[in-house]
Order: sequence, then structure tokens, then C-alpha cells
Amino acid sequence: MENRAVLKLAFASSDRKTVNQHFGAAQAFVIYEVSASDFQLAEVVEFSGQSTVRDGHEAKLDAKIRLLEGCSAVYCNAVGASAIRQLLAAGLQPLKVDEGSGIEEQVELLQQDWATQPPAWLQRSLRQLQRADEDQRFAAMAREGW
Repeated sequence: MENRAVLKLAFASSDRKTVNQHFGAAQAFVIYEVSASDFQLAEVVEFSGQSTVRDGHEAKLDAKIRLLEGCSAVYCNAVGASAIRQLLAAGLQPLKVDEGSGIEEQVELLQQDWATQPPAWLQRSLRQLQRADEDQRFAAMAREGW
């Protein structure tokens, strides 16, 4: 992708094509890099064993949230209140969509909103990316010296 604002979005999916998992019990997250006009698969993170059981144990959420670091949002079919609090505290916007929603369809819907009326979480994520880019540019200028 060209040098422009690129967000990482995670999708709770067992088939890598549709959003079909509860956040806490997700077997895998498909992570896409998305810009206003382009997108590409970045990686797939898979889980097994106790980390996929919906049992109310919140400790398993920590590992999932850590692995999604750098993502702006996570799409899923359901997410518990405690997980929502933890995701928001980590800077991840939880987004609930209907089971079986196509991942690429969700990306395209987001790109339409991006172009016309970005939701608040997207505006916030884009501002954070812009600040990070400015910080890097200033750091590079400081290294160059006068």
C-alpha cells in the first residue's frame, strides 16, 4: 500500500471470510491493513484450547488483546461488557456485526464511511496515526541536525 493513512482492523473469524465469532471465544482473528481506498490481508492470529472457551474467565482476554495491539478496531458477533472495557482501555474499538457478515464487505462499508462521514472511533484513530507520523518526522529532522 502507498504511504497514506493505514489502519489495522481485526475480524473474529473461523473461516477467514466472514465475521462469525464471539470476541472472547474467537478461534482466530483475521487482520487487514485498510486505507481509504485499498485493503490487504496482513496476518491471521489463531488460538486454541482454553482461550476459545466462552466461560467467563477474563484472564484469557489479556492475551487476545495484546495480540491485537496496533489494531484500531475489532469486528465480532458478540462481546461481553468486561471485554468491551478492556478493549477500549487498550485503544481498540469493538464493533458488533451480524453473524456471517463478509469481512471484505465490512471493509468496503468502512471505506464508504471513511470517504463520507467517518464514525468517531475512525476519526480518533486517524488523528492518532497523524500524530505518530508527525512525531516520526520531527524525530528524523532532529537526527539530521542543522
